[in-house]
Amino acid sequence: MTVLEYHREGSGEPLVLVHGVGSRWQVWEPVIGTLTDHFEVIAVDLPGFGGSAPLPRTTVDTLTGALADFLAVQGLDRPHLAGNSMGGGISLNLGARGLARSVTAFSPIFFWDTPGRIWCQQSLGRAEKLGRVLGPAMPKVLGTPAGRTIFLSLVFGKPWAVDTRTALDTAEGAVKSLGFAPALDSFTEAKLADPAALADLPVTIAWGNRDILLTYRTQSRRAREVLPHARHITLGGSGHTPFYDDPAACARVILDQLPA
Repeated sequence: MTVLEYHREGSGEPLVLVHGVGSRWQVWEPVIGTLTDHFEVIAVDLPGFGGSAPLPRTTVDTLTGALADFLAVQGLDRPHLAGNSMGGGISLNLGARGLARSVTAFSPIFFWDTPGRIWCQQSLGRAEKLGRVLGPAMPKVLGTPAGRTIFLSLVFGKPWAVDTRTALDTAEGAVKSLGFAPALDSFTEAKLADPAALADLPVTIAWGNRDILLTYRTQSRRAREVLPHARHITLGGSGHTPFYDDPAACARVILDQLPA
């Protein structure tokens, strides 16, 4: 069984945070401080990302299974789940299995059409290759607002405002992730397993209106059609990974899943 690296702090009901492809648990840092006032937060590195060793075969489905195993080993019985992008899709599928008490998904995968899925795969693939080409020049490129805007607009709604260290960590997360390429390839076959099984579960789908990777206009609309019983929220001014664009709004989206 693959051992996952994770960060754990806070007290209250358990909340597991699941990053996207090419990312790591630290992407949640802008919101963790707020969330730990209400939850015991467990932010994980999926296999092949961050500090976690890769699986023998990496797909969205095998990553979902690995996270399900992690929940069982940690004794996390139906925690709250929040995920971004691929992590949002994984969280939705775990919720459909009955393994969550609520799911919050920020710009989740699965709601693309074929051109939208290909755009996502090719755009991220090209960005990862560019990162490898730049190599030692990456700090210089990402050390300027213009460089961050050119390189990270797929990820952030306001890339110029992100600090250089965060920009470098974001770029290196994809370049150094052994799970990046196979996970991205597996998007071709990945799907939402059972939308009907989510009908009675508290589910929130949040989408930044500056998301150009999983495009807001088309994919958020499709999410509303596929999951009509979910709560759907637009994060104004935010991109695909919105936690640095508007951390307060992102934390509130998750906190609003708690009973009044």
